[in-house]
Amino acid sequence: MKVRIFQPSKNAMQSGRGNVGKNWVLEYEVETRRQPEPLMGWTESGDTLNQVRLKFQTAEDAVAYATAKGWDYSVSTTQERRVVPRNYTDNFKYIPPEDKSA
Repeated sequence: MKVRIFQPSKNAMQSGRGNVGKNWVLEYEVETRRQPEPLMGWTESGDTLNQVRLKFQTAEDAVAYATAKGWDYSVSTTQERRVVPRNYTDNFKYIPPEDKSA
């Protein structure tokens, strides 16, 4: 069985970054293909494990849990967000064009 270990990013409904990046999530890889259900048209899958998400405090805890169960795992590292500090006046700062004749 294959699992994926990652840190979830903030969703579109969050404005701040308060509780983002604290937990690590262990999620099962999808083994069966998803297809529309014939009656209602909803997306169905024959595998119910894709609904399970386990949360851990650290990546090492998640890796230890996966190795104890004998699962193949892949750890996805998150890209750190870089914030460049800017002032409001930088929006209106005049930057002269470069001289292209030289």
